[in-house]
Amino acid sequence: MEHYKFFSNKECEYFPCHKVSNPDEFNCLFCYCPLYTLGDQCGGNFKYTDTNIKDCSSCLVPHSKGAYEHVIGKCKELIDLAAVNHNQEK
Repeated sequence: MEHYKFFSNKECEYFPCHKVSNPDEFNCLFCYCPLYTLGDQCGGNFKYTDTNIKDCSSCLVPHSKGAYEHVIGKCKELIDLAAVNHNQEK
């Protein structure tokens, strides 16, 4: 196993921060999802609240065993979004 792709912080007072059937498979690597800013392009199981806030409480994508590959696969989209935001600030 490539240990940099998965770890569980069972000492965390919030562990696990989502309801799961098997806490031993809960990945804490992306405690805060780096894909949140991609909105509906993140690839996760989310919904928008009535006040248009993204609710990711049902999403386990960043906490799954394949989270590393999924997040790394979305890095180009994050970089492109950052470039657009940077260019709008000029």
